[in-house]
Amino acid sequence: MSGTHTHPNYVKIWFWLVILLVISTVGPMLEIPIITLITAFGIAVVKAFMVASNFMHLKFEKHIIWFMMIMSLILLGVFFFGVAPDIMQTKGDQWIDCISDNSCVEQRL
Repeated sequence: MSGTHTHPNYVKIWFWLVILLVISTVGPMLEIPIITLITAFGIAVVKAFMVASNFMHLKFEKHIIWFMMIMSLILLGVFFFGVAPDIMQTKGDQWIDCISDNSCVEQRL
């Protein structure tokens, strides 16, 4: 790093992370699907950004680090959504539905 930086207030960041944790655990208790999705995924993204930028000090790094992190997340998403249809497909010669005929239990024994 080329220069010095002031450290963030870790107690303040921890306090906000705890508040977001409480919100994300109370949200599903309301049993409203859209609120559950927002609190589960939206707050998780915000908390991950806060941890990465402050505790991992990415806020003070060069922009190439952010670029590499975002590109790796994009490639992870491309890989996941590219492979998911193959994994979720239940038709074909090699697919065995062991849950309906209870053969999964016999295979484990």
